[in-house]
Amino acid sequence: MRQGQAARQQQSSRPQLIQSMIDAMRVPDLRAKILFTLAMLVIFRFVAQVPVPGVDTQALHQAFEQQALLGFLDLFSGGALANLSVAALGVYPYITSSIVMQILTPAIPSLKAISQEGEYGRQRINQITHWLTVPIAFLQSWGQLTLLQQSGVLPGVDFGLNLPTLAMLVSMVAGTMFLVWLGELITERGLGNGISLIIFGGIVARFPSVVGQGFLESGQAGGLLLLAVFGFIIIFAIVMFTEAQRRVPVQYGRSVFRGGQMQRQSGSTFLPLRVNSAGMIPLIFAFSIIILPATIASYFRDPLSDSFFSKLARFLTDTLDPSNFPYWAAVFFLVVIFTFFYT
Repeated sequence: MRQGQAARQQQSSRPQLIQSMIDAMRVPDLRAKILFTLAMLVIFRFVAQVPVPGVDTQALHQAFEQQALLGFLDLFSGGALANLSVAALGVYPYITSSIVMQILTPAIPSLKAISQEGEYGRQRINQITHWLTVPIAFLQSWGQLTLLQQSGVLPGVDFGLNLPTLAMLVSMVAGTMFLVWLGELITERGLGNGISLIIFGGIVARFPSVVGQGFLESGQAGGLLLLAVFGFIIIFAIVMFTEAQRRVPVQYGRSVFRGGQMQRQSGSTFLPLRVNSAGMIPLIFAFSIIILPATIASYFRDPLSDSFFSKLARFLTDTLDPSNFPYWAAVFFLVVIFTFFYT
């Protein structure tokens, strides 16, 4: 009896978050899902360290230090792009394919008819999205390798119809499809939202090194503490907005046959409306779209040329640089549009 009371007192003294995590690990099914998700994320991090052959690593790191766009792309790939691993593209070709399918489905009658066929239609649309991911991944990997070659990262590599180029492209496309498969496994057998967790795992993996370079190496421990405090406040606000809901009261009546007589009873409940029903989808789509023009423009940027395309490429890369205000204004505008579309 005393042991039970002591255990309850110990549980009540723990923070609610820690107690919830302990309770979750005590449920066999939930514990299995958590461990499976963690295992898939560990596999993802291992794959992110597998490099593409024929890369000058030292020149690669110098190029990422000089170009802000490459560094920003590397942040979302979890360091895979800086190593030019087979997972350098991440799952963004799949996200681009999903955006294309979202746009084409209402516009093409055959796709619209398939989408209205219930579960079978959803599976067919998902299958077409996977097929579309492959050519998009090929194009993005080709453009990414071309950009790195122009930066001097891939010396001696002649892009064309040859075996080394094909090996690089196939390995990067295979890495993307493997990550998409891991995300679907997390969705089916893990905690769900597998693609979002893959993106989250990449960002979190890169975050400690970014913090270390920015604060610890410069000896600004106070700045690191301030960053931790602001990070906690931001996470708290995100959780509050994600879990917030407006409860619309609903009154209902029903008839109950009791004691040989029909009696009417009334009751009340509520309809929960989430404040952020769109979730992370608008943010993911917005960043995927805003990165695309600057990435394409960087392929054609030539500081020594005065042609129209070179000037346009320089304008786009300078305007859509993550350190400039127009970039974040465009992100805000796209987030508002996608939130309206998905709400």
